[in-house]
Amino acid sequence: MLNTVLIALGLMLVLEGLLPFLAPSVWRETFRRITELADGQLRFMGLTSMLVGLLIIIFFK
Repeated sequence: MLNTVLIALGLMLVLEGLLPFLAPSVWRETFRRITELADGQLRFMGLTSMLVGLLIIIFFK
């Protein structure tokens, strides 16, 4: 189980690193816009992200 979690973490880091590696200026602009969002908007984005991730896990498990 720990092996699977570590592989998932590694895959997440690879995916997270793609945009800054391939298009740093786009990533910087996107990050700047995210920092300007209100707390409620950030929480909604976080909740949406968690729910989509949970659905992916449930469907592909």
